[in-house]
Amino acid sequence: MFSVSWAQKSKVTEGQPERSVAKIKIDAPAPDFTLTDATGKTYSLSDFKGKYVVLEWVNFGCPFVRKHYDTNNMQQLQKTYTEKGVVWLAICSSAKGKQGYYSGDELTKQLKKEKFAGTAYLIDEDGTVGKLYSAKTTPHMYVIDPDGNLIYMGAIDSMPSAKKEDVKSATNYVAAALDAAMEGMPVETKATKAYGCSVKYGSK
Repeated sequence: MFSVSWAQKSKVTEGQPERSVAKIKIDAPAPDFTLTDATGKTYSLSDFKGKYVVLEWVNFGCPFVRKHYDTNNMQQLQKTYTEKGVVWLAICSSAKGKQGYYSGDELTKQLKKEKFAGTAYLIDEDGTVGKLYSAKTTPHMYVIDPDGNLIYMGAIDSMPSAKKEDVKSATNYVAAALDAAMEGMPVETKATKAYGCSVKYGSK
């Protein structure tokens, strides 16, 4: 299992400062977790040590998420990088009864409708993992390297809007981080301020 520890301060994109104090740090081990998918299959982050991992916080009812799914931007990213051996885990921390919550057959049907192309969609209905990662918005993105260290966290791209036409002109921070790291280059933008709908945590 990955240990939870802290390391150096993250580089923040100019103009989009990350002011909140996260429980996790860039260039430090990402905390392990275990969640299940719609079929009850269990996934642990530590299962994927030795691989790049993307964590995508998702809520299909959120217009900022719809921006990326309705344009096929998110599915194309999922397909492109899973074909390169990257593990892509979508996580929904919406509480039962809240916007974006799905489970069982309903979730399976929704994923088919969305043409989800990631490795797995994981259910975090009590919000434990979302809070562990200080996930604030949907989408909220994290990239973890093969050593289990967090190398990017924040927004999916540089255009903090729900406008679908903005996708093409945006700089995609997740793709940039993966491309650089997989080529043995330093990740230039390591942290940005995530934008989107608030994660629909429960009241507890």
